[in-house]
Amino acid sequence: MKNNILNGVPTLEEAKLILKEAESLNPGPWVEHSKYTGQAARLIAENIEGLNSEVAEVLGMLHDIGRRVGVYKIRHSIDGYNYAMEKGYSLLARICITHSFPYKNINIILDEWDSTEENFSFLKRYLEEVEFDDYDKLIQLCDALALPSGFCLLEKRMVDVALRYGVNELTIPKWKVTFQLKDYFEGKMNKPIYNVLPDIIQNTFK
Repeated sequence: MKNNILNGVPTLEEAKLILKEAESLNPGPWVEHSKYTGQAARLIAENIEGLNSEVAEVLGMLHDIGRRVGVYKIRHSIDGYNYAMEKGYSLLARICITHSFPYKNINIILDEWDSTEENFSFLKRYLEEVEFDDYDKLIQLCDALALPSGFCLLEKRMVDVALRYGVNELTIPKWKVTFQLKDYFEGKMNKPIYNVLPDIIQNTFK
């Protein structure tokens, strides 16, 4: 795909190099999770008219690119946004933030906030102004379909995240929105999303 910068994302080849560099800076399971998120996005986008499957894969692959700077919680969204904007990747920058907020409520991350008050204000304002498109929604969904070991049912990923970061009164509303995203894309595909994700049952229950 040529002139990908016009779409606000790097090429797939560039994305692989960006992720490889990030892994050298901060190795961890987040890297494989990112690869599977990208693969899920591509496989689903291939079944939906109007979505570019390569753009989808790149956005999924680099949604957590803010983790290149270290082990942080929600700060990785801001770090990813800043990194992508510095590179001129405006759509990627947007995804770095929106992937964390399928339920568009800043309060969902209060227990995880690990950045400055200035960044909190920026993030709050950003979420109030942004309107999610299908790429935002797709990466929000695919983030919940990918473990470092492969694709999984939504419920397994939800429990995985809850065990690591805890829950609050907004966790259930966030889960409900994620299931709504699944229904939304299945309506566009006219088939279950699990049908296009290889080995999802085996990886979920192993």
